[in-house]
Parts: sequence; C-alpha cells; structure tokens
Amino acid sequence: MTRSKAVAWAGGAFYLLMMGLLVAGTARAPGMVHGLGSLLAVSMLAGVVRRMPLLALAMALVGSTAVAAGMPSATHGSDQGRFLSYLAVDLVLGAVVATRARRTSIGAVAVSFVVQLLVMGSFSYGNDLIVNGVLALLAMAASCMAGLLIRQRREHAAALRSQEVAEAVTAERLRLARELHDMVAHSIGIIAIQAGVGSRVIQTQPAEAREALRTIEATSRQTLSSLRRTLVALRQADRGALASQRSPLEPSPGLADVERLAAATADAGVRVEVRRTGERRPLPADIDLAAYRIVQEALTNVVRHADTGCCRVAIDFGDEELSVEVVDDGRGAPWNGSAQGFGIVGMRERAGLLNGHLSAGPRPEGGFRVAARLPLPEPAGVAVDAR
Repeated sequence: MTRSKAVAWAGGAFYLLMMGLLVAGTARAPGMVHGLGSLLAVSMLAGVVRRMPLLALAMALVGSTAVAAGMPSATHGSDQGRFLSYLAVDLVLGAVVATRARRTSIGAVAVSFVVQLLVMGSFSYGNDLIVNGVLALLAMAASCMAGLLIRQRREHAAALRSQEVAEAVTAERLRLARELHDMVAHSIGIIAIQAGVGSRVIQTQPAEAREALRTIEATSRQTLSSLRRTLVALRQADRGALASQRSPLEPSPGLADVERLAAATADAGVRVEVRRTGERRPLPADIDLAAYRIVQEALTNVVRHADTGCCRVAIDFGDEELSVEVVDDGRGAPWNGSAQGFGIVGMRERAGLLNGHLSAGPRPEGGFRVAARLPLPEPAGVAVDAR
C-alpha cells in the first residue's frame, strides 16, 4: 500500500515537472504539439486518479491552463490548437464521473467547464470563442458519457454478482432443506409408528412393546448421527475447510444402503422387496445420494400413507440412465406433494437438478408409484459387487 502510494505521488510530481518543461521549453511550438504533450503527460496521473480523482482533476486543470496560457499570442489568430491541452482534463473528468458520487461529479464538471470557459474567453474573441466553447462542451460531454457508461457497466456487474450470490444462497438453502427433510422424515415416521404400536401392546404384549422401543432407540440414534454429520459438514464449509478436512463420521448414504433402509422400513411394519437389474458400477456422489433420498422419501410416504404391509423397490443400472421405482399396493391417492408436505416436491427438485425426471401418482390397478430417471455418465467399466 505504501509503495503504490509513493508511486502515485511520484507520478503526480513528474506530471507537474513535464507540464512545466512543456510550457517553458516549447512555448513557440504549434498548439497541436502542446495538446499532444498534455495528453501524454496526463498518463503520469494514473495513480493519483485511482486514489484521489479530484486532486488529479485539479492538477490536470492547472497544467492544461498553464499550457494554454503560456502559448504566445502570436499564434492566436492562426492556431486553433491552443486549447487542445484541455482534452487531458476531459480524460480525468471522465474518470471522476465513473468513480465518484453524482453530486461530486456534477460539481467537478461545473468547475472544469467554468475554468475552461474563462480561459477561452481570455484568449478567444468573436466566432473563435463560440467555436472553441462548443468544441470544449462536446469534448466534455463525450468524456462524461464515457464515464457514465463505465459506471453503469460496473454497477451492472456488481448487481449480477449480488444476484449470483443470492441465487447460490437460495439454492444451498433448498439443498439443505431437502437433505434435512429426507434425513429426518423417514426416521420420524418410523418412530411415530413404533411408538403407536408400543403404546397399544405395552399391557398385553410386553415383548413386542420392548421391540418397538428398541427400534425407536436405534432409529433415534441413527438420526442424531446423521444430523451431527450434517452440522459438522456445515461448520467445516463455513470455515472454508470442507475440502481439506473430512468428517470422521460415516460418508453420505447411497444406493448400497437401500437394503439397510429396507430393514428399517420393515421394522415399521412395511416389508420392502428390493430388486436390482443391470450392471452395477460406481456412480457420481450426487446421483448416488439423490437416488437414495428418492427411495427413502418414497418409502416414508408408503409407511405414512399407503396403509399396506409391503412394497417394491426396483433399481435399474441402464447404459445411459439410472431408473428407480417404488411401487405399493396401498390406498394410492390420499396424499400428494402440495397438500401434505414437500416430499414429492423435494424428489422432483433432486431429479431436476441432475437433468432427470420424476413421476409420482396413483396406479390404475391401485396403489402408488414413484419413478425417477437420472442420466448417467459413461460407464466406468468396473462392476461393483452388491453389498
């Protein structure tokens, strides 16, 4: 910071030195030479413009005025380039308009125009004054328009970045909402059913009541472990250390855990038949997790709403897509995603984020069917043994 500040001040001092030499050493040169020299010299003010644009404008006004006033009057009638040095002022003025507040910019434009008009009025007369004034006004307007365009472009870019950040935050919130819903809803459904079973048979069938309590305990512990894993991952991501610090807890679930999910669902009173077809192979983590969560949410809805004792889960590893289907023979249509919760909405969102498709609805022959198709990358060529 100190070095760049010193460079900026050195550039400002060098600019004043160059302008002094331009006035003293080339006083009899044509006005075009003075204007070109002023434009080249103003580049020395780049550091000052970045840090203190108003000071840079004042220095450019002083230097350009000295050049315009230092030209000999003999060139007045024949050389219309006396005031070309003010083009350097216009360049700095454009930077002021692009970077400073509107009120400050208006003041800078007014001061610059008044100074130029006074100098032109001192050295121009009649038609020359009108022509020089119009040219100065046009040059100043062009620089201000360029500054406004730069400002608008920068503000638009900042707005786009803010919008991208807001969309990323919203997408992350939706992802967390789906993850927490899918993680907790299944377990809470099992706990609620087992609690109801236990309360009904605790007096007449103590063994079944104890089994229900054991299921509730195991499910609760598993849910707490999953919640803790999610919270640990969120804390690590918040510190920017998710990529370098892996949670020591178990990894995210996938289709390899469907059998364990089926066993937990069976404890809730719904027997699950799992069928796998196709050549099993490693899946990307997002597809594996999404497919598992879709099966989990579908089984949760079967336990809660279907009023049936069995259902079927079919998983097909196709060449181009993964197909997941959950079918039951229960009541079929007393629930839906919009009326009862976010289950189907979350499943559709998961499939949509992976460019897949999900359909859910009652079957003509009775029951309910959830089917998802998720596009797969090219096969890795390595078969995965079933666990």
